[in-house]
Amino acid sequence: MKQKSPELTSPIRNFSLQLSPTPRGARLARLLAAEQLRSWGLPLDPARQVVAELAANAVTHGRVPGRDFRLLLYVVADTLRIEVTDTRDDRLPALSDSGRGLLLVEAFSDRWGTAPGLPPRKTVWAELNLAPEPKNLHSGGADGLPEGPHR
Repeated sequence: MKQKSPELTSPIRNFSLQLSPTPRGARLARLLAAEQLRSWGLPLDPARQVVAELAANAVTHGRVPGRDFRLLLYVVADTLRIEVTDTRDDRLPALSDSGRGLLLVEAFSDRWGTAPGLPPRKTVWAELNLAPEPKNLHSGGADGLPEGPHR
């Protein structure tokens, strides 16, 4: 018996580009990501901040002259994944007291991490859930609205 594979109910969207490992390249990553998110009808923030921090880290810590970094955005179901790939696999990101970039990525994203690429590349990724938080309909008054003062 042949089983039918499940169909996706939402489209898979992706956007990828290579940028120079310069402050201008990091700025373009943030601006172009924001424009892409806008065209997809997705909220700009906090994704824009995550892109800005990951791109700035790629330019600051993953820079090798003459080698670009790559920005990849894709949406599958209710998850936006942001990936920034640079060419310094010897410098893995870590949370530290000296910088705020990854602390912001951790605060704004639901998950983040690193993945090795073909040497000498590494990818730093972050995922953001796009689905709205479920409302607790059991608190407050009728229809989940808070009850007003009792008189």
